[in-house]
Formats: sequence, structure tokens, C-alpha cells
Amino acid sequence: MKKILKVILRIIYLFILKHIWFLRPIYETRGTTHEISLKMWFIQKVIGIHRNVPWPVHHTMYIGGVQNIKMGVGSSLGDNKEIYVQAIGKIEIGDYTRIAAYSRLLCSNHNIYDHREHIEGKILIGRYCWLGIGCTILPNVILGDHTIVGAGAVVTKSFPDGYCVVAGNPAKVVKYLDRDKCIEYKHEHEYVGYTRKDKLKESDTFYNG
Repeated sequence: MKKILKVILRIIYLFILKHIWFLRPIYETRGTTHEISLKMWFIQKVIGIHRNVPWPVHHTMYIGGVQNIKMGVGSSLGDNKEIYVQAIGKIEIGDYTRIAAYSRLLCSNHNIYDHREHIEGKILIGRYCWLGIGCTILPNVILGDHTIVGAGAVVTKSFPDGYCVVAGNPAKVVKYLDRDKCIEYKHEHEYVGYTRKDKLKESDTFYNG
């Protein structure tokens, strides 16, 4: 009886998600690499923690300069615990890139002669990249498509050609990927944050398209 009840409740739950327009992103991203959870949506959109961020973020993350960040389709920046993002300068993230918990992205730094001054930089991350847990990306780093950053790595220079695994402090290439084996998947429903790609407006400047 309990199993039958759980199935019925599941059917009702999915029906609600599918047919209430503001909950549809939760329904359409189920089981994807860009899954939007009801809990995250509620904390962000209803309670209001990080309400100004147009993509799903965990309530424990810090994000500064959200207006300077552009996101690709199916990418996540902040949907894991305690990610730190400082976007005084520009940050651009390509399609289907994943960023693990405790990662840090800093696109500017203090002037070593006058700590009151920030020297603005930028971070450009390509498509289908994977930033491992606890990694740090420093200013003016460019990561090409299919770059994997190892856990705890500190990336101080660019790897614009991509298709590699970088690790260590400072990060260096530890493995090159076989391009023919890299799969460029796509989700059935393509989302940029909470917005479906085909519903984006000109005012949605957060899209890195």
C-alpha cells in the first residue's frame, strides 16, 4: 500500500511541476547535468537568497558581480556548496560546463603596491569543461573546450587549446584527451539558468551565446 501511495504522489508531483509554468524548469531539467531542484528553487526564488542571480545557486555560495557573468546552455555556476565567485571583471562560461563544490573563481586581484586598488581581469571557460572540487581559477585564465581541472588545483595560467586535464599548484597538464572520444551531448530541453534557450529575450544579458 505504501508503495502504491508513493507512486501516486510521485505522479501528482510531476504533474504539478509540468503544468505550473514557473515550476516547469524543475520538471524539464530532471536527470540532467543542469538539474534544478525544488529545494534550491524555493530557497532562491521564494525565500530570496540570491534572488538576483538568474541561474540556480546554492544558498551557501558567495557571488559578487553577477552582472559581469555570462553563462552557456546547461552550465552550472554555484549549484554546489560554498563556491566563491568574484566577478569584478568579466567571467564567461561555455555550454555544458560543470563546477564542483568549494571552487573559487577570481577575475581580479589587489595591486601589490596599493591594496586598496583592484586590478581587473577576466576568466573565460570553454564548453564541456569540468572544474574539480576545491579548485581555484585566478585572473586572466582562459580554459579551452573540454578542459578538466583536478581537485584542489590552482590555475594561474591559460590552457586555451583545451582537451586536457590540468592539476597541481600551479596547475599544469597531466593528461591530454583524445578529441575523438569527447562526447558533446545536449539536453532535450536546453536551459540557460532558469530560462529555456528558446525563451531568452534580448534583455537576458547573462547568456553567453
